[in-house]
Amino acid sequence: MSNKELLTSSYDFHLPNELIASHPASPRDSAKLLVYERKTDTITHATFRDLEDFIPKNCAFIFNNTKVIKARLYGKKKSGGKIELLINRPLNATEINVYIRGKIKVGAELFFDDDLMATVKELNSDGSRVVNFSLFTQNETLPQNKNDNYHTLRFEELLPIIDKIGHVPLPPYIQREDNKSDESEYQSVFAKQEGAVAAPTASLHFTPKQHKQICENFPHAFVTLHVGSGTFKPVEADIITDHPMHSEYYEITQHAKELLDSDIPILAVGTTSTRTIEFYARNPHATKGQANLFLHPNNKPLRVNHLLTNFHLPKSTLLMLVASFVGLKKTQELYAEAIKENYRFYSYGDAMLIL
Repeated sequence: MSNKELLTSSYDFHLPNELIASHPASPRDSAKLLVYERKTDTITHATFRDLEDFIPKNCAFIFNNTKVIKARLYGKKKSGGKIELLINRPLNATEINVYIRGKIKVGAELFFDDDLMATVKELNSDGSRVVNFSLFTQNETLPQNKNDNYHTLRFEELLPIIDKIGHVPLPPYIQREDNKSDESEYQSVFAKQEGAVAAPTASLHFTPKQHKQICENFPHAFVTLHVGSGTFKPVEADIITDHPMHSEYYEITQHAKELLDSDIPILAVGTTSTRTIEFYARNPHATKGQANLFLHPNNKPLRVNHLLTNFHLPKSTLLMLVASFVGLKKTQELYAEAIKENYRFYSYGDAMLIL
């Protein structure tokens, strides 16, 4: 392996703005699909609805069934100033890791619709904050002192509230406000377990019909990895191995464990499924917990044979994950080909299948 594969600068590329998808393909399976076969070193341009035509017969699909929550909240400080809060992940039953725009001190109280408030408990070195959410009982005025009645919310109690008042947390590169259609479009058709603040985007291409057909024709299982906002964080260290990888909660079902423990070839649907599978491959007794695996050319996959994924941000850990399968040089070639052929990039963009 060359030293270039460990340089963050090697994973930079220029993407024309018009290739950043701001809306999904419609219907979902009309997205483009770039198929790269490693054995023959060949590229085929297809459409996502043709996916099954390329899948090896002896292969099992692993899907991530996480469900995106309405993690973006707009509210105000006690002074009346507007604030924007993005839920990242729960740390325990009542403490939530969040990002808040602007300067917010420990002890600050933030107020949202439906009597929801957040109290800032800690400031972290990475810019995130730790908050408790609670309900206050005064409907007409904001609480003025600590004698007001509060009910601290557990994360599962918070979910139905933010589902009503929150917004779909579209990634920052989709430069528009979320709308009603994003509530379904930025969610896979098999999303089930609430907790993600970003969608597992390779999953977004499946229609109900296509997913049902694949599940009928191939062994398959579901894992859960609640995608955090750290997935969008660019690698800032000069050497990629110096990057502190974010962690995300994962859980592997008994059926998924049985497939992963077998010798059947695995097709991972998305980078999130890949990280979950590969974390388990290195920690075979841990079927749930926090996964913080960073795959790159110096840390290659041990269990995943085939990867279905979207096209990712420059200098991102997701792009480096792709390079863990095919190497830096081939990753650069595939992305240059995708740009040349006007593939759409990022969360609502087109897909790539690595065989």
